[in-house]
Amino acid sequence: MPKAQSRKASPEAEWFGFRRVKPGEKTGLVGEVFASVAGRYDLMNDLMSGGLHRLWKDRLVRMMDPKTGETVLDVAGGTGDVALRCLKRSEGKARIIVCDINPTMLREGRAKAIDHGVLSGIEWITGNAENLPLPSRSVDVYCIAFGLRNVTHIDKALFEATRALKPGGRFFCLEFSPGVAPKLKPLYRRWRMEALPRIGGFVANDRAAYQYLAESIEKFLDQPSLARRIEKVGLSGVKWLNMTGGIAVIHSGWKI
Repeated sequence: MPKAQSRKASPEAEWFGFRRVKPGEKTGLVGEVFASVAGRYDLMNDLMSGGLHRLWKDRLVRMMDPKTGETVLDVAGGTGDVALRCLKRSEGKARIIVCDINPTMLREGRAKAIDHGVLSGIEWITGNAENLPLPSRSVDVYCIAFGLRNVTHIDKALFEATRALKPGGRFFCLEFSPGVAPKLKPLYRRWRMEALPRIGGFVANDRAAYQYLAESIEKFLDQPSLARRIEKVGLSGVKWLNMTGGIAVIHSGWKI
């Protein structure tokens, strides 16, 4: 069983990128960012990763390996990148649920699915990662890709993941990480903090959104710190896989 959630706000609740905010403000500010970039979300990920996010998501879904009859919950998966991959890998035989707090992102996801000829097999629901609109012990696989660092209270989201998982269920988190290999770190940091906001301003006409996203990676947890937070909510066998020198990381665990 997951351990009780602490009443104390998570440290990240007070930070919107490098800007200090009240915890009650952060969710709305993050929502504004994603409402602004929803129509260019795939472009945003291409800019932030040089297109590598596609390979990272492929690896994530291979690890998840959704099976016939399983229920897969994709949290913060608004535009459907991971969900569409899961549907394809399971040959349409797994139940895929996309849950995102932002209706604009969900609209983009539905439109993308239609563009791919997918008219069924994916459910789209509006909900907060910190308070999932799903019963306890109802999903076989939980994943969150590039969403956890934007959550106001990470521990609450992890607790909810554990609550929603069935015994034996599997947890996966794909995220950008500040824990990059030392040889790559200076170059990657310069790209993220200096070049990315300028490119975002030029290509997407939204420098502020890209500035926040760059800063959010800098403020996020490194691999061991996130693993400890995942273990704290009761998940077992927690481990991580570094990709591209630790620029992106997949954390995984089991609900016993």
